[in-house]
Amino acid sequence: MDLREGKRVTTAPAVTLSRPGKGVQTVEYYRSLLLFAEAPDCLRAARNLVRSTLTDWGLADLVDDVQLVVSELVGNVVHHAVPDERRSSPGAHRSLDVVLKRWPEWLFVGVSDEDSSPPTCPAGEAFSPDLVDGIAEALVPNHGRGLLIVQTLSDGLWWVPQEEGGKTVYCRFDLEGELRKWPP
Repeated sequence: MDLREGKRVTTAPAVTLSRPGKGVQTVEYYRSLLLFAEAPDCLRAARNLVRSTLTDWGLADLVDDVQLVVSELVGNVVHHAVPDERRSSPGAHRSLDVVLKRWPEWLFVGVSDEDSSPPTCPAGEAFSPDLVDGIAEALVPNHGRGLLIVQTLSDGLWWVPQEEGGKTVYCRFDLEGELRKWPP
């Protein structure tokens, strides 16, 4: 772990299970990265983790979508997360974790922060589209589009509060088709 840069990379090898009648099966790959929200290269480091990990796992066709999702989730932490009282220390940096997990059928992406507030998607504007004279841009909210992007690109989106405070926002990408054979 390099404390000056606020990064820690954890890599775990595949876990194997033996199932009756199915032999030995690869179950999971795992990588994580601990970042400080105030670090100037925070977003770049998260995107680099995605690129190298997905390339290693044979999922290069997902790199662009997953990088955008991770950028949005990490950006939300950087710009909006306020640590819970029990998680904050005077003068301490805000930390966040980016986790990638691959199972045979799915890729899970999780971003954890120290703020227990639930993530929110914009509810939309309360006026009629007829009032904007055909200007579609007037219907797009000024904030909150990031989670809509994540929801659109991924196959599932949810969040989980952590016992010690904070939360993790997860999304799931379904892995199917010839380009995503398992194992890589």
